[in-house]
Amino acid sequence: MNFLFKNGKIGKLQLKNKIVMPPMCMYKSDNSGEIKPFHHYHYVSKALAGVGLIIVEATAVEARGRISSNDLGLWSNEHIKKHKKLNKKAHFFGAKMAIQLAHAGRKSEVVESTPIAPSAIAFSEQSCYKIPIEATLEDIQNIKKLFVDAGIRAKKANYDAIELHAAHGYLLCEFLSPLTNLREDIYGGTLENRCRLVLEIAKELKEKVNMPLIVRISANEWMNEGWNINDSIYLSKELEKIGVDSIDVSSGGNQSIPNNPPKIEALYQADFAKEKKKEIKIPVIAVGLISNAKQGEYLLENGYCDFVAYGRAILRNPNLVFEMAKDLENKDMINSSYQRAF
Repeated sequence: MNFLFKNGKIGKLQLKNKIVMPPMCMYKSDNSGEIKPFHHYHYVSKALAGVGLIIVEATAVEARGRISSNDLGLWSNEHIKKHKKLNKKAHFFGAKMAIQLAHAGRKSEVVESTPIAPSAIAFSEQSCYKIPIEATLEDIQNIKKLFVDAGIRAKKANYDAIELHAAHGYLLCEFLSPLTNLREDIYGGTLENRCRLVLEIAKELKEKVNMPLIVRISANEWMNEGWNINDSIYLSKELEKIGVDSIDVSSGGNQSIPNNPPKIEALYQADFAKEKKKEIKIPVIAVGLISNAKQGEYLLENGYCDFVAYGRAILRNPNLVFEMAKDLENKDMINSSYQRAF
């Protein structure tokens, strides 16, 4: 028996397998933030090719929250129609669709706006990164509203789940780290205070949007004195308490020059996922240079995670899921029109 092709469940969301396409920025929109024809082909082709859960790339909750001027957005009701059309096509092939709601914070490279962050610390000395303005308490309340409003739009666009982006050095991740959050109010200082904003947004999304909610966290920011796996486990437990349905475990991204980086190799983040899974009961998604069926089966069979995310591997080979079905002698999972090729 194989594990990758068993049914899965995140909250109330039933999934046909344990294979996830993680959010990966494509930078194919424009200043409008709208879905383009590229996105339809990009995502729907993966639905046809058997992916169980597709998480649409980081989608900004406001225009200045984009990583670049070519990022997707869901800050306007005008965006809903094209997202809805995308989901209709992907659902036709049996995939479930989630969307990653994000705010770039100090890592925004949008030229025409000044980024916002917990503290006025630039991500890098490179000219594309400005010194951000420090968010006021009023700004923070507005940020919460932006995420909730985008979540409501995601529901109207017929997404099946939401992923809240609190990883990779973007705004919510910046609040979590003691190196990028130097605030002295209720959103800074102690671990509990630094986690407050993520928890408040997640709680409001569950209460006001009422959809399956995944939270992506950097388990470690690769700095000796920074956010670490124990902090991450604390946050995961608190998220579980308020009804979050799954934790997506990544790492890094908050520092331009980390002083304790890992060796970047196959499965290099899997141990972080396993540590989380030991401590929480909700499903854990593992990601990070996972490339084939053997690796995915190993992670699932040995309790590292509940779902396996294949990122670069799916970009290299859009029919990766069918190849893995063949490798696991499960050809019934290959679309009948494609079986002759495998």
